[in-house]
Amino acid sequence: MNGEQIAAETAATVGGLSQGFLLDPATYAHGAEQGFEGLDFYFVGRAGVLGEVDADVVVAALVFFHPDVVHTAWASSAPVMQRAKGAAAFAGCGARWADEHLADDVDWPRLAELAGKVVRCATPVGAPIFAGWRRLVPPSDAKQAALHHFNALRELRMARHASAVVATGLDVGDAVRHRSPQMTGVFGWNDLPVDAGFAARWKEAERLTDVGSARDYEVLDPAEADDFVRLATAARSAVS
Repeated sequence: MNGEQIAAETAATVGGLSQGFLLDPATYAHGAEQGFEGLDFYFVGRAGVLGEVDADVVVAALVFFHPDVVHTAWASSAPVMQRAKGAAAFAGCGARWADEHLADDVDWPRLAELAGKVVRCATPVGAPIFAGWRRLVPPSDAKQAALHHFNALRELRMARHASAVVATGLDVGDAVRHRSPQMTGVFGWNDLPVDAGFAARWKEAERLTDVGSARDYEVLDPAEADDFVRLATAARSAVS
């Protein structure tokens, strides 16, 4: 199994496992307790690993959000706490979510080990949020660590996907409209129709995402690759 195949086989888990805590109302209830409003905690949680940067840097890193949405959230969240502290608080929500929502019948230590190996060895080129996230100290608990590493892999795949979308000439707003039409308003884009030829170009962007991710996974030897794919698949069914 080559790196491109590993990327394709695990894409659903990489994209979806940590999304559980990213979308969990409890995450934003905790953010509200810290003083954040609305989705401001989301932007600080993801991009806070970049530090005290200008909002345009966050726009560049998050890619798929309308710049106005990012600028507003970044400015309104600034007085609450330092960016790095916000990112650490966000990571803590991920750890709590793992405890509460991931079943025990998966070999989490092995999955955390393999996901962590990919995270440590992958090049951060073109993936600034991934680079920042992997500087956070992962939890010692295996289940929490697996979730933590999969969120890093999610940021890494997102960056590879963003590069693929740009390479195929797709508009990022149209990418959101096609992939997550129910989230168009959250991302700050108008609800406009996507042209008829978009689906084919999107499919090519997905293929290029796997191509771009291939080297990230080639650090795994054949036995490790088999374990990683198998356990990543099992992890998808372990969410309650």
